[in-house]
Formats: sequence, structure tokens, C-alpha cells
Amino acid sequence: MMQSFSPLVKATAPAVVNVYADRLVQRRSSPFAGDPFFEQFFGQRLPNRTERQSSLGSGVIIQSSGLVVTNNHVIKDADDIRIALADGREFNSRILLKDERLDLAVLQIEGEGPFPVIEFGDTDSIEVGDIVLAIGNPFGVGQTVTSGIVSALARNRVGVSDFGFFIQTDAAINPGNSGGALIDMNGRLIGINTAIFTRSGGSNGIGFATPANLVRAVVETAESGSDIFERPYIGATFETVTSDIAEALGLDHATGALISDVAADGPAAKAGLRAGDIILGFNGQPVEHPDALGYRLATTGVGATAELDVLGRKGRKTVKITLQAAPADDPRDRRTLEGENPFAGAVVSNITPRIADQLRLSPSLRGVIIIEVPRQSLASRYGFRPGDIISDVNGATITTVDGLAEVLKRGANFWRFEIIRDGRRIRQIIR
Repeated sequence: MMQSFSPLVKATAPAVVNVYADRLVQRRSSPFAGDPFFEQFFGQRLPNRTERQSSLGSGVIIQSSGLVVTNNHVIKDADDIRIALADGREFNSRILLKDERLDLAVLQIEGEGPFPVIEFGDTDSIEVGDIVLAIGNPFGVGQTVTSGIVSALARNRVGVSDFGFFIQTDAAINPGNSGGALIDMNGRLIGINTAIFTRSGGSNGIGFATPANLVRAVVETAESGSDIFERPYIGATFETVTSDIAEALGLDHATGALISDVAADGPAAKAGLRAGDIILGFNGQPVEHPDALGYRLATTGVGATAELDVLGRKGRKTVKITLQAAPADDPRDRRTLEGENPFAGAVVSNITPRIADQLRLSPSLRGVIIIEVPRQSLASRYGFRPGDIISDVNGATITTVDGLAEVLKRGANFWRFEIIRDGRRIRQIIR
């Protein structure tokens, strides 16, 4: 008896495509280009050279109309994206949706179908040890199929994106495989190959794929016409359960998502959740860590009702919670700062629940955050970055955009301020 993966490959490989992304970049033709002193000395701006860079990745057709899923980092900043099918046909494509936090993008082939597709599988049904195939275009050598097993589930802290719930596999994945398909023995898509763990640049038998259940949720958002994947808002922040906490609460091992803060009027507060509670399960599925909870929320969607298995002060209980969209931002909260001050040119906003959720800040945090810093602005020259939280200016505590504008309007001979960046407080004085 001869065993072979050939029937699976013949059924699925035509739906795995090459993604070519071109972008224009400017390279300085002189080491002094961009230096204000030398530009003023020579009396003219030194010329820059424009170059076209190309990157190669993989993608998967999941709708016969030409919907393609790939990684966001494959098409990031691209001016032109082309799709090449296994049969040699090439098409232009356009971006329907991209999400940097999940490192996913949905493209639409600009050509007439029908196109070959791979159907979605259910990643909640796969187990460690299941045989899988990885299909992609490593190193640009052409379409390649490798086999392996599911090595682990619910992997987090991989460091390739903000997302932290990966399928780990030992199927050989190399550069160029990004965006390709991870399929099961039924020929169904169970993941999008996203990253590898390597020190040499090649495969070390540790690859990671984004689960198909999450990919399906992103695709459904794109099909609805939205270009933004909206995560449910729960109104709480979570921390990892340490071994000490687990031992103190009588848990066999460190697992779950520990609630560290709860917004006053959010869904979590309305459901009776409090700081110190630990979420152990979500709709019957285990919650291994806070990233696993984020994955369950994202795949459940806004408007659904979820059932949580919670360990509280009085023991375990079941809590039902309605998943909502984060409250919309008020345009009046956003403003471009003006005047003669270090913040001039920066776009700031009051910290709203939606912004706090996007930046993974405490839901109870209030204040003013920098949203944008134009390149030629004073704020850029002084080193401010998007995400900086302005907490104090000249001794005045900053809680709103209006309050910040009032302090800046008074003017000063020197500016003493404090910002919070990545959880660290930075104090500075500028004359």
C-alpha cells in the first residue's frame, strides 16, 4: 500500500497564491542629504534617489470571487499588489481590510472568477499531534509543500504581532511562506502561516500560524464592507496568572486571565466582575492566558452573549456577559495643538474606551494621548511619539484636551512636562 499526500495537495495547492508587493522608497544619495547645515551651505537640497522595492509572500484564496487572505506585513506600505496563481495567471489586487495588530490582510483579486478555494476548518477541533501540511513559496523558489504535526496550541509571546494565540507546527516554514496555508488532513484551512522561530534565517522546526477561526472572523468583516476589524469591548484589563497566584487560589497550575482593572460602566462591571477575579473558561473553551481570552472575544464578535467560567472570592461561578463595541470616539475630543510650545503640531485626544482598548491601556485611565506627530512639526523635533500620554505641563495635571489647550495658551519661557511612554514616566524641561 502506498501512502501519499498527493490527493490533498492537488485539491488545495491551486488556491495558494504568490503575493508580490511593490513600494516606492526614497534613499539618500549623499550621507549629508537631510542635514540642514549642509543643505544651507550648498544653497540647495541634496537630491534623493527613488527606488522600487519588492517583497514576496504567499496568500490563500478563500472565496471563488477572488478574496485572498495574507499577512499584513507582506503587503505593508505597498503601492502595487499583484497575485500570481499556481497555473501562471497574474492579477492586480486591492486591499479590502488590513489589521496590523493581528498581522492579517484581506485582498480582492481584480479579475473574473471563479477561482480555486480552500474551505475553512474549525481550529477548536484540532489537537496536538494532528498531521498538517504547510503550502507557500519559501525564498521565492516556487510553490512548496511541507508536512508536520501540530506541535502546540494557544502559543503566545511569540513577538511577531500583538496577537498571542498561535498554532505551533514543525512543518518547515521559511521566509516567503508568510500568508500561506496550513491545512489539515481533510484539506481544510486551519491556519495562515505567519512566523518562524529562527536564529539562522531558516526553518528550525518551530513555525506559527494564525488560527483559521480568527481569519474567518476578519474575512466576514471584509465581506460586510467594513475596512476595520472591530474587537468586542469588555471593559476590563487582564494580567497573566503567576504560579504564586495559582498556588494561593488552589489551582493545579497557572492558567486563566486575572482581572486587574474594571471600567465603571463597562460590560464587565455590569456582569458583576471585579478586580481579582480570574476567567478560566469562555463558552466552554479553556482560557490559558489573557491573549487566549482576547482570541475568544475576537472570534465570538460584537453583539453576542458569552458565558464565562470565573473564579472569584467566593469560589467558581458562571457569568453571562454581552459583548459590545467600544463606545465611539467623539471628534470634539481630537485636536491639533498650535502655538509656540514643544507640543505644537501634534494631534491629541482624550483617552476614550475605544482608544484605551486599541492601545491596551487600563479601561479606567483618563487623560490626553498623542495620536499623530507630523514629521515636520515641533512635536516631532522634540521627540514625541504617538501613544505618549501627557500627564503634567508646568505643574498642571492634564486630564482633558481642553485643559491642555488652556495651559499651552498661557505661554511660558520654559516648559516642564511629564509624559507616560510604555508605562514609564518621563520628565523633561525645555527652555
